[in-house]
Amino acid sequence: MASTTPQSSLSFPRETFAKLSPHPYLLAHLQPSSTASKPTRANGRSPKQFRQPHVNNGSLTHAEGSAVVRIGDTTVVCGIRGEILLASNVAGYRVDKSSAAPSACPGYNEAKEMDLLVPNIELATGCSPAFLPGQPPSTLAQSLSTRIYSLLHSSGLVNGEDLRIWYQPPDLSDQDKMDEDETEKVEPEVKAFWTLYIDILFISLDGNPFDAAWAAVISALRDVRLPKAYWDPDREMVLCEDTLSESKKLQLNGLPIAVTMLVFKAKEHEQGRDKKHWILVDPDTFEEGLCDESVTIVVDCGSRKTKILGLSKAGGTIVGRDEMKELVGLAEGRWSHLSQLLGR
Repeated sequence: MASTTPQSSLSFPRETFAKLSPHPYLLAHLQPSSTASKPTRANGRSPKQFRQPHVNNGSLTHAEGSAVVRIGDTTVVCGIRGEILLASNVAGYRVDKSSAAPSACPGYNEAKEMDLLVPNIELATGCSPAFLPGQPPSTLAQSLSTRIYSLLHSSGLVNGEDLRIWYQPPDLSDQDKMDEDETEKVEPEVKAFWTLYIDILFISLDGNPFDAAWAAVISALRDVRLPKAYWDPDREMVLCEDTLSESKKLQLNGLPIAVTMLVFKAKEHEQGRDKKHWILVDPDTFEEGLCDESVTIVVDCGSRKTKILGLSKAGGTIVGRDEMKELVGLAEGRWSHLSQLLGR
């Protein structure tokens, strides 16, 4: 005799559904069947909602500056240590007012030409299931280091004058010549430079690594205090003062903030600009694997007019002129929030 009991429908837990069919899983959240439900992402945020950032400065006691930045489940530690580079060790370097001097050329970037800012990124073992122990530096770590290095110099964030160590030679001219009109004034000399090694370590990684790494760099640079360094002519070496009151902070040029956004399409592998899509700000790892179009905007809204210091776009054909205006507006809103934390 056949059983008349209805068979139960096959169902999966949410985690299993997300692994088996990630694209339909995210689409089901962004395009709910009920009109009363608002579109949400799989992580519970709305498409244009950022994760809450947390910033803690001065966490490393043996560094000139440090910061810990956490955005969602992405946590980054940045430590900056300073080392002294003698000008005599720089091949062909000279400080004078001659037009032939490299520093006299327009657009000369001393920090870049001498590699005075050296970023390095490490993705710690266990920060993500994708990074196993004993592996060589990943492509992600190398690309992030290159992007951080490029943005440090293109934005002009660090003032090159803060990295110079000057020496004023004594005037040894004869006293009889002091009254002559043609007596030349002894010009100060640059004896050394500060080289800042910017080490960035990811403790945990859940998407959007560039924004978190750059925020950690900004916060650590604002925390840097370089000891007073001076040239000792008797020892012919650079010495540093130990007192904290003699140290100085870096005078940063502006407060650039990086904001990354992705474009999620309703149908996979569908071309064209008029298809159904969503803008997802501050993506996590799950969303990054489902979107092939990304936009990163670096803005500085410290003045009355917004400055776009960097813009990079990869993949896709959805984002055009109108969409880019919307993305810039989202970046401005993110700057207003993050600047209150990083600018303290």
